[in-house]
Amino acid sequence: MIIKQTMKEIKVLVVDDSVFMRQAISRMLNADPEITVIDTAKNGKEAIEKIKSLSPDIVTMDVEMPIMTGLEALKIIMTEHPVPVIMLSSLTSEGAQLTLDALSLGAADFIAKRTANLSTETYSIQQELIDKVKHVYSSPLLKRRHNRVMPPSIAPITKTPTPSIPPTVATVIPHTTGRKRPAASHFQLAIIGISTGGPLALQSVIPKLSKSLPVPVIIVQHMPPHFTKSLAERLDKSSAVHVKEAEDGELLQAGTVYIAQGGKHILVNKSRRIVISDEQFPVLYKPCVDILSLSAAEVFGGKILSVIMTGMGRDGMESYKKISSLGGYVISQDEHSCVVYGMPKSVIEAGIADEIVSLNDIALTINNCLGVH
Repeated sequence: MIIKQTMKEIKVLVVDDSVFMRQAISRMLNADPEITVIDTAKNGKEAIEKIKSLSPDIVTMDVEMPIMTGLEALKIIMTEHPVPVIMLSSLTSEGAQLTLDALSLGAADFIAKRTANLSTETYSIQQELIDKVKHVYSSPLLKRRHNRVMPPSIAPITKTPTPSIPPTVATVIPHTTGRKRPAASHFQLAIIGISTGGPLALQSVIPKLSKSLPVPVIIVQHMPPHFTKSLAERLDKSSAVHVKEAEDGELLQAGTVYIAQGGKHILVNKSRRIVISDEQFPVLYKPCVDILSLSAAEVFGGKILSVIMTGMGRDGMESYKKISSLGGYVISQDEHSCVVYGMPKSVIEAGIADEIVSLNDIALTINNCLGVH
């Protein structure tokens, strides 16, 4: 059944085996004037049929469904009719594993369902859901990945190059500070801040880091509980460096990559130990790049290599500005390789990005900055 006849800019297909969830998600999305839920499906098989007939711009899809699961459907969708898919997953360890599988198969992003009180908690995700649908829809990277044409309303304006400029060469280079890299011995800690599109992006970075890393690395990936432990275990299996979920009180060790716990803040104390905290800070994200980095700046000063990667919002910008002023070095992912350009864009626009590099070059740049191969 068609949910809404009035067409708006972003067409969404909602897939979930629960009637309540289909209705709830549809109401949440239709509340935004730029989004229309064009139809719903109750399992993966039905979703594939409706994707082919309706050509939605975005699909929201439950992970676990009868007849055909979200993962089974995702494999077929990405092969036969690629379209950005946002997975909805239960907030459990098993749900986390399945969600990471989905991201590896090509899902654009995910949202965790809160199950403690479904009728109330479901509506608490409305703004997150709307924001992610809009960001995924407008992502140039995802449009290229799925061979989808950008509508004129959001397509970038391009100019015909003059004859003296080769048309295949990018001519506009985002501003960097122009500072020289410090000596490798300058650094005592590396921090990576990342959000939307992060799990898949990290799979392109962490396995390429040298096993001889001379400093500890802390990653703040915006994620709920359970998901970060699964992410750490998955990255550890494919990496030369040791990757683990950070634990309260442990001493930072060179050559170890620590993933901040989902749903909690991570800080560093003067003893160079990790502090996991439930304290309420006036920030949007938990864990938060700014909370970690400001605490680390109190301990390490400017001896921090700060990396900002794909993600919504501005988390990391204020703290990286502080670290930069103390003599730290800032690397930003470039727009072309970001799923969402929000966090890197905020750092670049603040004028504190020392280098701007593609996703494929981030690991090499980190290794080079730290003097390892």
